[in-house]
Amino acid sequence: MYDFLKKDYLKLNKPYTFAQQKRKKYFGMPNIQFALFGAVLLLLFIGKIPGIVPTDIITTLFNVMMYAIMAIGFCMLLGYAGLASLGTAGFVGIGVYSAYFVMERWGLTFGLALVLAVLIAVGVGIAVGFISLRIEGIYLAIITLGVSEILAFAFKALASSLSLTAANRKLFFIKLGITNMQGAVYVIGVIVLVALLIMSNNLIKSPTGRAMIAMKNSTAAAQAMGISLMKYRLLAFVISVIYAAVAGVIYFLYIGSFQATDLLLTITTSLNILGAVIIGGATSLWGAIFGVFIIYGLNTILMSYVPFFRQNGDIMTIITGLLIIIIVMFYAGGFNQLINSIRFRINAKRKLRRLLSNGE
Repeated sequence: MYDFLKKDYLKLNKPYTFAQQKRKKYFGMPNIQFALFGAVLLLLFIGKIPGIVPTDIITTLFNVMMYAIMAIGFCMLLGYAGLASLGTAGFVGIGVYSAYFVMERWGLTFGLALVLAVLIAVGVGIAVGFISLRIEGIYLAIITLGVSEILAFAFKALASSLSLTAANRKLFFIKLGITNMQGAVYVIGVIVLVALLIMSNNLIKSPTGRAMIAMKNSTAAAQAMGISLMKYRLLAFVISVIYAAVAGVIYFLYIGSFQATDLLLTITTSLNILGAVIIGGATSLWGAIFGVFIIYGLNTILMSYVPFFRQNGDIMTIITGLLIIIIVMFYAGGFNQLINSIRFRINAKRKLRRLLSNGE
């Protein structure tokens, strides 16, 4: 009986060939997948030069990349640390105005703008993280929303007294025209997105990521195991704020307009990032990118190329709202959970089919 079961088990779980093992080893690794994703984004940009890919598609992809960076940071905060926040919009403003003062006012470079934005983001993240030690749940979300509104109001008031010019704007000590600048910033955006995806994936799999998950599941159990709530809550908020600020720096450098960036400094941005993470799955980096594409990318593409959606601009908002409701009710893990469940059922049916055929 044992030999019969063992024989069936080996038939159903045949070892991969060497080539299959090699493909599974490399292409199954998330970091390799992220790098391939970045290569696809760069190929699409290269396709813009001969006119194969329209310019508005490249602009849409860039916007999706920037919102994806924000969503990845939010994933680390909500999905792994279990902390709710509605402060994304205000944190993006840190990057926007850091880039303005460093590059426009002081005539310095993009790299220094990133450094200043990160330093300010660390300070804000630590301050908000200390608040989270006393407040949790919906009250923490309300507090972060208040912080975001204060920052956004201060930034908008500041913008009214600032003049905007690209004369002093440099990218690594090189002055570029608007078109060349946007092309270079697109490439930088791809590199930063892939780098942050890889860093986030490595962090999730590290002891720090496991400590965050333990803290999310039960603060009491985490403390009993010696996990410092202060340390990991501060870290989660700092990561979230840094990612939002970095996205703000790159977005401002690409758009170069306060009027365009002011659209980011609204509660709509915070709610859309929350919705994107819910749609894609709070514990999935790929899910965050997918959710951002649904809310920002798909909406823009449909309104640009489908007359029905262009004439009925609110349809996508309604569809997105219904999608969020359905996911919260039936798939709390978002599309990531849905895809995993479908994959599990397909594999189970395939193995059952093979078992029955071998039994015959």
